[in-house]
Amino acid sequence: MSGGGFPIVLTADRTLMSEYGGGIFMGFSACIPKGIIPDSVYFSFFCPSVEVRDDGSVEAAPCGTRKIEAALLEHGFRREDIVVAHPEYLDKVVGVRTRVLGITENDPLGMGPATSTFTGIFGGEAYMAIKFRELLNDPSVRKFKPRIIVGGPGSWQLEDEEIRSKLGIDCVVIGEGEKVVAPLFEKAIRGEKLPSVVYGETVPVEDIPVIRGATINGIVEIARGCGRGCRFCVPTMQIYRCLPLSHILKEVEVNVRAGRQPILHAEDVLRYKARGIEVNREAVIGLFRAVRSHPGVRKVGMSHFALASVASAPEVIEEISDILGADERNWLSGQTGIETGSPELMKRHMRGKCKPFTPDEWPNVVIRAFDILSQNNWVPCATLIMGLPGETRRDIEYTISLVEDLREFKSLIVPLFLVAMGGLRKAKTFTLDDITEEHTMLLLECWEHNLE
Repeated sequence: MSGGGFPIVLTADRTLMSEYGGGIFMGFSACIPKGIIPDSVYFSFFCPSVEVRDDGSVEAAPCGTRKIEAALLEHGFRREDIVVAHPEYLDKVVGVRTRVLGITENDPLGMGPATSTFTGIFGGEAYMAIKFRELLNDPSVRKFKPRIIVGGPGSWQLEDEEIRSKLGIDCVVIGEGEKVVAPLFEKAIRGEKLPSVVYGETVPVEDIPVIRGATINGIVEIARGCGRGCRFCVPTMQIYRCLPLSHILKEVEVNVRAGRQPILHAEDVLRYKARGIEVNREAVIGLFRAVRSHPGVRKVGMSHFALASVASAPEVIEEISDILGADERNWLSGQTGIETGSPELMKRHMRGKCKPFTPDEWPNVVIRAFDILSQNNWVPCATLIMGLPGETRRDIEYTISLVEDLREFKSLIVPLFLVAMGGLRKAKTFTLDDITEEHTMLLLECWEHNLE
């Protein structure tokens, strides 16, 4: 960098620059308020940093950051002009030559469902929001004043002009970034005026670039979008696309070379190359076989799966378990959504989540899916949503009853406050003030379940 910094610096807040000891779901600890755990303990035990090279660059970075890095390189930016850096080492990479700082962020203002729930119950401000603000106020950033472009899953929180101005953010990209970031970075390099808000386009599969560096915990994207149409979700999730196996294996290889084992990421890994909602058994099994047999791969993880997919294709769960060698010691896990035990709320807000089943069947679908997962040594981490519009006392009682029925299955069940976003942007965000006696009973039932 010749002492003057890199023209383009990509980074993320400190909570995203950790592999959480290999426990991907420990990343939710970034949603807890600062002060519950001493900082020295939190950042050394729960959230240790990824390795940092002498020049300030990182060994592994968030998958989204790596996608933007790859998109810029494919557009024609020079390798030597771009660095993916650690947020605590910006003094090594930001200098007089730095024109743009690109930041990946999941929850910049601490407004996400998990964060809102934990801070609502315990008070205070979450680590992720604090570390995002610290990043923006880094002495090197304040001194050299590069243009700041923020994107990532939490960028919708920065849509308001007053918030961006207060934080000193020049541009926010909401939605998928690969097709829009290169022109924005070119403008920033040339010193031209940037648009305040850019809404990313849906990126065709052939335009999604292959990552060039390792991702946090070896995350490998296998599909993008969802298409089930839950009202609380963001619009960009509606268009479902699957990446070709050749693309996936290239990203597996990038991570294996860096000493990481792959975690396959999609909103529902069981719908890889699905025919609509129906699970494509051959494609899913072929995916897991190909990844597991790739040179250097010893184990394969997954990020998310849908309970409706589990219940509709139990033989696929059994085959995946056989391929990956799951047993009582080496169990598989992933995040999934129960959301509610109320058929009425399912009809109103997430009818597509049940398919190929009906909303009236939903409680039985959940129980059946948990049973199938248990038999095959899968331990789901499931979410519930409190405060869905129109929720009644009876709806909450249905959910409590469902959680009671799940007590025998090894699992985690995490109740979250509704956040007004996606198709429910005009709804009321649920807060601690809205908790009823029934909500309290549900919270207690979930934590008794988790402790057991």
